[in-house]
Amino acid sequence: MILDRLADATRARYARRMTDTPLDIVKSRALALPKGNFAFERALEAPGVSLICEVKKASPSKGLISRDCPYLDIARDYAAAGAAAISCLTEPDYFLGDDRYLQEIAAAVPIPVLRKDFTLYDYQIYEAKVLGAGAVLLICALLDTETLRRYIEICDTLGLSALVEAHDHREIASALAAGARVIGVNNRNLKDFTVDVHNSSRYRALVPAGIRFVSESGITTPADIEVLRQNGTDAALIGEALMRALNRRAAVEALLR
Repeated sequence: MILDRLADATRARYARRMTDTPLDIVKSRALALPKGNFAFERALEAPGVSLICEVKKASPSKGLISRDCPYLDIARDYAAAGAAAISCLTEPDYFLGDDRYLQEIAAAVPIPVLRKDFTLYDYQIYEAKVLGAGAVLLICALLDTETLRRYIEICDTLGLSALVEAHDHREIASALAAGARVIGVNNRNLKDFTVDVHNSSRYRALVPAGIRFVSESGITTPADIEVLRQNGTDAALIGEALMRALNRRAAVEALLR
């Protein structure tokens, strides 16, 4: 499965990283910073469907999406067009992401930035705080309910939001049991990377009022956004469609209209 390969690559990356810079050092750096104000989840409270716009250079299923990837220009265009938040890939092996992209984007835009990576260790949450992230991604397919709960608690101590990603009813149940306040349902199956754009709508009713609901992947048109608006979805995370747009700012504005 593709997800297994992504997880294995993450384990190898952090085996090296945690040896070079131990957890206690990264944790102390994170805790020394001012506590965040959960700006990511507050940004999704606006009426209608908010947009989380993604900076993504490549993906395992599509290969290279943006050869040059002027990530700062892209992020500024997203913010200027009215995006509620930015999602930034930091996974280097399959998505060609970089921690530096997130750090520089977070310093350059006035909206919160989600660190999009495959979180397996608490180390990564503290690291995200140091990099300037306002939120981290926690994937139910990688983390059991108790680990999700513990990682959400760590996020809370730092003032970070956690976008807890599910794909089916069992994973939504796990996210709810863990105390997730923002739940994303991925239209992409991370086992084989196939996309069913209706997947999030199928499970919308399982997430109660008061918990922010995000539809992720496969969203390309204003008609897709309208379907989400009608079923009460709070936000849409959009990556490839915007990264391939000739005018990204205009593409975001069109979706918001």
